[in-house]
Amino acid sequence: MTEQTATPQLYLVTPVGATASALGPMLTEVLDRFPVACLRIPGAGDETDLGRIADLARDIAHARDIAIVIEDHVQLAQRHGLDGVHLTRNLHKIRAIRKELGADAIVGAFAGASRHDGLGAGEAGADYVSFGPCGSSALGQGETAPADLFSWWSEVVEVPVVAEGALTPALIAELSPITDFIALGPEIWSAPDPVAALGDLWG
Repeated sequence: MTEQTATPQLYLVTPVGATASALGPMLTEVLDRFPVACLRIPGAGDETDLGRIADLARDIAHARDIAIVIEDHVQLAQRHGLDGVHLTRNLHKIRAIRKELGADAIVGAFAGASRHDGLGAGEAGADYVSFGPCGSSALGQGETAPADLFSWWSEVVEVPVVAEGALTPALIAELSPITDFIALGPEIWSAPDPVAALGDLWG
């Protein structure tokens, strides 16, 4: 890693719609090449398929001491031995989900570009709050999360903050000093060579 990206840790989101058979080799190569702190499975798709992906990704991640969460599916997280959930909705249920999953589980929350929602999630006990998109993306409600939101959060709030959504090398350089995690996913999986794409972004 370069000095520029030494402060935040890398948070990797698996590709949407990938089959377990296709995901395995790609994920293994990326995780063997880069120091990933947390892996996230998108919650879209059939639960049976998600279960297969969860089992595969869990084994690959846990073999490398990497935490793994899934978006919104509390029961799938429990059933497949994942480390927790990443909530993209129902942030008002954080306390109930924490009680259901236990104190050691990871409960993350996506707050879009809303400082209010982020603060609410943090006060409810979220382990981290994610803001985005940071660039032009369909993620969230279309409103971009500006750098000054991350700057304010890092100065005022102790809950770790994640930047995600349409990240470029320039945005990563700008956000690295004021974030705890940089989340990358579509930025690399849409490239012909995800490992090379991640290298270009992460260094």
